[in-house]
Amino acid sequence: QTNMLDFVFAVDDAVTWHMMNLLKNKSHYSFLKFFGPKKISSIQRYGAGIYYNTLVPCNGRVIKYGVISTDALIEDLFHWKTLYVAGRLQKPVKILAQNENSRLQAALVSNLKSAVTAAFLMLPESFSEEDLYLQIAGLSYCGDFRMIIGEDKSKVQNIVKPNVAHFQKLYSAILQDCPQVVFKHHLGRLEIDKSPEGQFTQLMALPKTLQQKITALVNPPGKNRDVEEILLQVAHDPDCGFLVHQGRSG
Repeated sequence: QTNMLDFVFAVDDAVTWHMMNLLKNKSHYSFLKFFGPKKISSIQRYGAGIYYNTLVPCNGRVIKYGVISTDALIEDLFHWKTLYVAGRLQKPVKILAQNENSRLQAALVSNLKSAVTAAFLMLPESFSEEDLYLQIAGLSYCGDFRMIIGEDKSKVQNIVKPNVAHFQKLYSAILQDCPQVVFKHHLGRLEIDKSPEGQFTQLMALPKTLQQKITALVNPPGKNRDVEEILLQVAHDPDCGFLVHQGRSG
């Protein structure tokens, strides 16, 4: 009851959406309401591509809601340009309504697969299911390699521990279909391929933005090597997982 509810609305036409919402719910907006829907929509395109109305009273609760264009959402889900909304959608959320946008459906699945791949690269060869979900939930926080520390650590644990069943529902099909992981149910552990070949396959499957950040870490300026060549080098590096973490945090 005391937690703030956080909604995200993906809209095809932000100007029209804000125009309608200003007519219905003008009080939700800050002083920006005086600039009109076009200005609000242009501000929405900055940063993570999402515009938030906060501290909105609703049915006896306080809520906040973000508005993002469907195109910007799809872009973030596929490429992790900011990982702001994509990061939220790697954790269990309640989808209230969804139109039949096949590109959006594909992007939502791609985001979950990318989260699993990035987590695999940062985890040791053998780990528990909960370790995996902690690593995934920690992707959108910047903290210590292997496991987040301090305030972020308890934040991540508070997301995962009460919601393990929801994480399982979200990721079980992806884990079952993944040839690089073996689920040892009797031990409650997963094992992944940590060979350079296995890591190279995983690195090549990462979202574009993260690949670019990793290559920027190991490719000296002026050297014009292609991404595949650099990622092959990273796959053979004992610090491969750390480089992925740095790329994620950078």
